[in-house]
Amino acid sequence: MPLIEDPSLLTGFEHAEDAGVYKLSPELALVQTVDFFTPTVDDPYTFGLIAATNALNDVYAMGGRPLTAMNIICFPIKKLAVEVLREILRGGLDKMREAGVLLIGGHSVEDDEIKYGLSVTGTIHPDKVLYNRGAKPGDCLILTKPLGTGIISTALKAGDIDQVLLARSVATMTQLNKKAAELMADEGGVNACTDITGFGLLGHACEMIEGSEAGLRINSAAVPVFPGIRELVESGFVPGGLYRNKDFRISQIDAAAGCPGWLLDVFFDPQTAGGLLISMPREKALRLNGKMHREGIVAAAIIGEVVAENAGRIFVY
Repeated sequence: MPLIEDPSLLTGFEHAEDAGVYKLSPELALVQTVDFFTPTVDDPYTFGLIAATNALNDVYAMGGRPLTAMNIICFPIKKLAVEVLREILRGGLDKMREAGVLLIGGHSVEDDEIKYGLSVTGTIHPDKVLYNRGAKPGDCLILTKPLGTGIISTALKAGDIDQVLLARSVATMTQLNKKAAELMADEGGVNACTDITGFGLLGHACEMIEGSEAGLRINSAAVPVFPGIRELVESGFVPGGLYRNKDFRISQIDAAAGCPGWLLDVFFDPQTAGGLLISMPREKALRLNGKMHREGIVAAAIIGEVVAENAGRIFVY
């Protein structure tokens, strides 16, 4: 599709950003996003929480503050009880309330398959927008949530999942990136930021350096991963999206012999409501990582660095 050029459009879909940003005045810009998908868990209320979190997090990834949202729901009203629909919407509303977001409407469609999500509008100062590009050599990379939600959801669909592990995954998928974004803004100095969702860690990391003169080095042992993920991967509980992500980006990845194959696969796992991936100068990254731990974001970790060599490529060691 042809790209739209307008001096007020600070970013659209040309760089696969998490949201679009439109400048209204020298002091104010709109942040807009939309996201919806099929259930990743069995409980309808929990699904509503997860779907709303996933959509709201796009605004936080841009450095913005979400203000209003509209429901998007597809539902088989003739096949399932209306109580299921009510619980999905209740979950979404509770998460919007937690984020301080107002529900102002929505749209529903009768469909054989349940789908739910939000269209979200937020605001930001035009000079404070965070983009998924701009990482600079010397930066450190912070990841704020563990990986593996796609693999865990696949095991759940097969009916073979440890309930403790599932509960940990759900807790992560229902955690807003609001606090992480606030701490990031307070520290300042961020050169690039994105949230890890459908393209997996390495897919979104590739976007961070695409078309730039920089490369990335990722320490595989430092990346937070849910316990028990190795067993699930080696048992074959791998979502189709993981293979598609890997096929698309593997040509940009150089993996050292010391990086286990199962772990490299996890780095391509499509995440739901994943954490922020932040690129910022080392000293600031060290301070921010410490602040996150003190504020309860205990999975946050410095997982690698931005380098001047191997432009557009990622070395995983």
